[in-house]
Amino acid sequence: MKKLAFGMMRLPKFDENDDSTVDFEQVNEMADLFLDKGFTFFDTAYPYHMGNSEIAFRKAVVEKYPRDSYVVADKLPLFLITSEDQLEPIFSEQLERTGLDYFDYYLLHNVSGFSEQGFLNVDSFAFANKKKQEGKIKHLGLSTHANAEYLDNILTIHPEMEFVLLQINYLDWENEGVESRKCYEVACKHNKPVLVMEPLKGGFLADIPPEAEKLMKDYNPDASVISWALRFVASLDNVCMVLTGASSLKQLEENIDDFENFTPLNDEEYEILDKVREIINSNITVECTKCKYCLDACPEEINIPKLFDLYNNEKIQDLGDWTPVGNAYVNYSKLPGVGLASDCSECGACVEECPQHIDIPEVMKDVAKTFETDYYGFVD
Repeated sequence: MKKLAFGMMRLPKFDENDDSTVDFEQVNEMADLFLDKGFTFFDTAYPYHMGNSEIAFRKAVVEKYPRDSYVVADKLPLFLITSEDQLEPIFSEQLERTGLDYFDYYLLHNVSGFSEQGFLNVDSFAFANKKKQEGKIKHLGLSTHANAEYLDNILTIHPEMEFVLLQINYLDWENEGVESRKCYEVACKHNKPVLVMEPLKGGFLADIPPEAEKLMKDYNPDASVISWALRFVASLDNVCMVLTGASSLKQLEENIDDFENFTPLNDEEYEILDKVREIINSNITVECTKCKYCLDACPEEINIPKLFDLYNNEKIQDLGDWTPVGNAYVNYSKLPGVGLASDCSECGACVEECPQHIDIPEVMKDVAKTFETDYYGFVD
């Protein structure tokens, strides 16, 4: 099986401010291309695109292709589960949305500290194992944003997990908060194959500082910055699948090209990535992956990932008083019903949901200070 997976978390949308507005026609074209090129693995989840990711998969793949021509992974949303009586209805709804009789791969979604109510107070592991025994799940695993020690404990308690889905990219590899390398090593210790999410860190590694990109281009003018990131994770021995969340047909075409012509990184390329990492870390401010887990927790309805994306780009570019990014913030602020950085009440609810352990209220203060200035027409 080819290592590239079609991640369906960031599908093309008609309205960038409404995750439910999936462009089904473009998704159909993307799925056709993906399968035509010999790739077969799709990844979706219950909350993606407010349920429309699973539906998009059914329309683009299940209703058009033989069952043996693709494999799919879906996930049990632990963070939404508070009682046993939710398990069967959610699982049944997933089968209905996707149009499937069984899942090739099924994961307990984000096994970590802030989803413990979904697997400690409720025995979701036992439920998933039961579904596997019934033939509704072929391979059972878990995804996590937890640290290495937590993952080690979970895999020790639940050796029946067949694989793990981990956040790995070259920027997070030695990150003390994310612990990508340490989590990867834990999976290896437990003999669990690794699927990779966030190889581009939510798209952040697609737009790196010019001096970092120059190092890559000087070595290989034909290789994109995205291909470097994808090759880093695909070169890891225990990685069996790499999920990329393409948001357009063009992005998917580029990802496919990278994997069709894949060669592992050599020693010199690893050294270049070390230098690239140093440059990025000297510029990066907030390590947000745009997972959006924080959004439902915010009582002020602040689009935290969007503001952090603007903030990171502003800090990296540092162009002076007026910047395209600052202008984008002003335009965004004029949309009806949007929450701004200055609206943050510092309640801390978002912090509990953040897999990256970001002190969101503290950062929001500087986001407001950066953008909501007299220069841009903001007044106290």
